[in-house]
Amino acid sequence: MATHIDGSGIDRVLADAVSDGAVPHVAAIVADRDGVLYEGGAGIRIAGESDDPVGTSTHFRIMSMTKMVCTVAALQQKERGELDFDAPVEEYVPDFADVKVLEGFDGDEPILVEPRTKATVHHLVTHTSGLGYWFWNDQLVKYEAATGVPNVVPGSMAAFGAPMTAHPGEKYVYGINTDWLGRVVEAVASKRLDAVIDEGIAGPLGMSSTTFHPDQTQMDNAVTVHVKGEDGTWASAGNILNTEPDWWAGGHGLFSTPRDYIRFEQALLRGGELNGVRILDEATVDAAFTNQIGDLDFPAEIPTADPPITDTMYAGPGNKWGYGLLLNSHDIPGRRRAGTGSWAGLFNTHFFIDRTTGICASIYTNSLPFITRHEAWKLYGDFEEAVYAAL
Repeated sequence: MATHIDGSGIDRVLADAVSDGAVPHVAAIVADRDGVLYEGGAGIRIAGESDDPVGTSTHFRIMSMTKMVCTVAALQQKERGELDFDAPVEEYVPDFADVKVLEGFDGDEPILVEPRTKATVHHLVTHTSGLGYWFWNDQLVKYEAATGVPNVVPGSMAAFGAPMTAHPGEKYVYGINTDWLGRVVEAVASKRLDAVIDEGIAGPLGMSSTTFHPDQTQMDNAVTVHVKGEDGTWASAGNILNTEPDWWAGGHGLFSTPRDYIRFEQALLRGGELNGVRILDEATVDAAFTNQIGDLDFPAEIPTADPPITDTMYAGPGNKWGYGLLLNSHDIPGRRRAGTGSWAGLFNTHFFIDRTTGICASIYTNSLPFITRHEAWKLYGDFEEAVYAAL
């Protein structure tokens, strides 16, 4: 049975981050295989508008932490023999055949060529199709400006007109792969992604607060996205994303609470099962925590192409990607062990699952820019160090 750890050091990290202005608010949670070890929060839900304290039952836009949920939905279909990861994407979603590779520009005119090989579902799951995000890809920034093709934020189907920026299988490029994967999952299931996730993951795991379309009560419990004004104080920028998009985004669409998402993390920590409910076979979970990109590496550094949205990401050398998870290649002193699976969300949410130590944890704020080096990124590290010190 899980027993609570002394969380005073973690409490201090969270409170200091809010009082120092590093983040507008924060909630965090830690669990082992048997239950929650720590939960806490600091700050208020909406600066200048709501004095509600932020905690582990508060709703957050988890953005790209959605990706692992969508990936698990695809892995469930793979286990049932319904989805072939080696099949070309266009076999499931025919309009993928129209996606070309951007090889530069002739003036302002994009140079688009046919991919050297067909992108497979495996390429989508591992971000090796060549599809990118504008905020870490200056070529896509230029392409969107030249063509009017939108990024995924407005929730328009037109976002699927974006090209690849590398040929499939030749490079790790983080991007809209999981949005396409969500459409693959829908095609296989013959139902919308929200229903697939409700029936196969959120429902079985008791994640009743995890949804693409929060009701009014849930919205009244949600933080908004915060940005800093010129005076250095945090202010609400609203919800930013379209609440009625053309499609449910497998790459970034979910709202959740720390208490809900930790159940998903625990299921992965326990090899695919929680409280007698199995969502994945143990061998599938092992594969998710195993290098799936071969000799390719997750980039040691990804420069920002849109500073108001994200800082540069400094991941360090030699990391790999599994199924939906960044895998660190070595132990980090005082922190996670080699083979830990993790990822984050654009509004500064972050989770990790350390199967060697036997813990999982996540930390949440909703703010921009992403991973500011001396603010949110530093908070992630301070939180993690405090967690391991308390074990």
